[in-house]
Amino acid sequence: MIGGLRSGQSGSRKILGQEMCKASSDLLVKARRKIGYIFQAHNLHRSLTALQNVQMGLEVHGNLSRSQMRDRSAKMLELVGLEQRINYYPDDLSGGQKQRVAIARALVSQPQIVLADEPTAALDSKSGREVVNLMQKLAKEQGCTILLVTHDNRILDIADRIVHMEDGKLA
Repeated sequence: MIGGLRSGQSGSRKILGQEMCKASSDLLVKARRKIGYIFQAHNLHRSLTALQNVQMGLEVHGNLSRSQMRDRSAKMLELVGLEQRINYYPDDLSGGQKQRVAIARALVSQPQIVLADEPTAALDSKSGREVVNLMQKLAKEQGCTILLVTHDNRILDIADRIVHMEDGKLA
């Protein structure tokens, strides 16, 4: 619901100052344009290169030319340390590299919020630490908030605030 994928039907829920309960489809689309998403399984398109996967994060905005999208995406891949891998397909990348592409895709549009669902779940502890440190660094540079959902207690130290949830309720 925070990501604007669904509208609540009762109560009140404001995201970035906008009431999302009973929000119209148009309002949900506008809200989603201010949010970046990092999925547990990275959700990269296998038929697209790293560069093309990152560009997808800009496609929905429609305010940049193809060359601007390409340049911005390449710069973001450079920031996540993958400038040598921009033309690689997901099957040719390691798990950590795939997650870095996902981070680049989430941040390339300079969102106000990034929703990260178990971003370290498929990674070993070293790669997981590198990924969350990178997410934190880039988000701070962009002035962006990260809402990270995790079961990985090894990365809790990066959080400014920790909220526990148990059985679907805030604990």
